[in-house]
Amino acid sequence: MFFFGKKNKAVDNSANNSAGSGNELAKGGNVTVSSIKVLGAGCSSCHTQFENAKQAVQNMGLVVEVDYVTDLQKIMEYGVLSTPAIVIDENVVAMGNILSPADIEKLLQK
Repeated sequence: MFFFGKKNKAVDNSANNSAGSGNELAKGGNVTVSSIKVLGAGCSSCHTQFENAKQAVQNMGLVVEVDYVTDLQKIMEYGVLSTPAIVIDENVVAMGNILSPADIEKLLQK
C-alpha cells in the first residue's frame, strides 16, 4: 500500500496487501476518491499497472492510498476474470489491460 502526502513521497506499506480503512478522501481539483486498488497476481503487467496508478495519483496531486491486492479470493469477490484490474471506490473500472497514467487519470476524473 502506498500513501502520497503533500510532498508526493510514497511510503511503502505493501506487505499488508489489504484495503485501506476507506476513511481517506483524495481531493484534487474537483476529484474526490476514497480508494484505489490494483488487483493482480503479482506478474510484471500487474506491477506495471500498480506503478502507473501511483503515478496517476501523484500527477493529479491526490492524497489517497493505492492498494495492490494479490489475494485471489479478494480478486474473485470483485468478479474480475482477468488482471490487472483497477478498482476505484469499490467499482471495477478496468480489467485485462495495462493503462497508462494518463488513462488512469481520466478514470479518476469521472
